[in-house]
Amino acid sequence: MISIKTLGQFIIEKQADFPYAKGELSRLLRDIGIAAKIVNREVNKAGLVDILGTNGDSTNVFGENQKKLDVYADEQFISALRSGGECCFVASEEQEEGVVLTDTGVSKNAKYIVCIDPLDGSSNIEVNVSVGTIFSIYRRKSEVGEDLTEDDILQTGVEQVAAGYIIYGSSTMLVYTTGKGVNGFTLDPSIGEFCLSHPNMKIPSAGKIYSINEGNYVKFPQGIKNYIKYCQQEDKNTNRPYTSRYIGSMVADIHRNLLLGGVFIYPETSAQPYGKLRLMYECNPIAFIIEQAGGKATTGTKRILEIKPTELHQRVPAILGSIDMVDKVLEFLS
Repeated sequence: MISIKTLGQFIIEKQADFPYAKGELSRLLRDIGIAAKIVNREVNKAGLVDILGTNGDSTNVFGENQKKLDVYADEQFISALRSGGECCFVASEEQEEGVVLTDTGVSKNAKYIVCIDPLDGSSNIEVNVSVGTIFSIYRRKSEVGEDLTEDDILQTGVEQVAAGYIIYGSSTMLVYTTGKGVNGFTLDPSIGEFCLSHPNMKIPSAGKIYSINEGNYVKFPQGIKNYIKYCQQEDKNTNRPYTSRYIGSMVADIHRNLLLGGVFIYPETSAQPYGKLRLMYECNPIAFIIEQAGGKATTGTKRILEIKPTELHQRVPAILGSIDMVDKVLEFLS
């Protein structure tokens, strides 16, 4: 008989890794898993109900049109974190100022900050392409009962206590790390549970896939242009040319490269000199996962996890993936 280990069982087994947490971190991860199941249900029936398209004239903090599912996912994760009582503040892509949860009785003693992109790649939802959720968890620095400070919220990536993503695709997976390796769980719809399917995930040190939006080629730095040409050149000694794969959903691109080996590049451009991806709830959590899986994550000049945030929605360039491929990109940039 095959033994199935659920996400809940796995989290409880690993609880001893965090003696200071006393179960709160486990419950917080459980709350995120519950919200993910609800969002997954809506994503899977999006074509059957009135949940496709934009949410009227509303936009997020970046002036981007909000999809109905963006708003729905944001509401579900915030609701789950509020009712769970372990989270005191949520920084979301869909919320300009973030959401303080300690104003409710259940969260008044909460010790954790959650940064989240509720529905990454939502522009793909109407064409049935994989989308995802990205989350990052920090432990607050101030004492419980005190007002939250900037130091509580604007922490570096190395201070994350957990991070992960959920990919809503042909199967739904939750992949997360607590700094002790990366594990993946696939949702079994027959029992409604995430089950361990990919233990101790490791990204290959090299690969044949490069993921970049080549439509922005003319706006890229010269080093990135040179790297793309390198990927396209034929060389049997280095298994080139490489394969270009870019989905436009960071979670989907990262998940594929994590399993198969590859590099994901979203550099600064002449139009976006600071990059486009957000540090707190996209780059930091993904960088934590990639490094824990044996890969590398950099802006092109510095390690992503060591950047001290200066604002909630700060943007940074990102080069993440197989260590040999990232190093080759850096070689061209230098």
